[in-house]
Amino acid sequence: MNPTIKTFSTTKFIGKTLSFTYADYRAFELWSSFMPRLKEIKNTIGSELYNIQINPENFDFQPNTPFTKWAAVAVSTFENIPVGMESLEIQEGLYAVFNYKGDQSNVAAFFNSIYTEWLPSSNYELGNHPQFEVLGEKYKNNDPNSEEEIWIPIKLRN
Repeated sequence: MNPTIKTFSTTKFIGKTLSFTYADYRAFELWSSFMPRLKEIKNTIGSELYNIQINPENFDFQPNTPFTKWAAVAVSTFENIPVGMESLEIQEGLYAVFNYKGDQSNVAAFFNSIYTEWLPSSNYELGNHPQFEVLGEKYKNNDPNSEEEIWIPIKLRN
């Protein structure tokens, strides 16, 4: 695991949101409700999709601890938000960016390695800003050749 350390610029998003737990993981439901309506968002920047996770403070990664997931796209302004969608602004922050290749069968183990191996042995600790995956042109849902970027919020250890 050799992430790139990057600063993510303040970015506006429009999308759909749903709260759930790892034990009751409902990301498919969220994305299934978002994708048919994607073209309703008129002021998009780029073609990437963002799978954003907002964890509560002191998130413990336990199966029944709720968090909020977003299916979203970056936008230039918050004008004309489609009915049933919401806006989110992620402030500038420091991230460890990991490239993940493969289908979804190994993604949980990949995240586990980030949090239990890479993070404890790095000069960083988990930051309080949202984590997200960037689903770009190389992303192919549940395909072994799929590629995505995983952005983990970090801050220097004290």
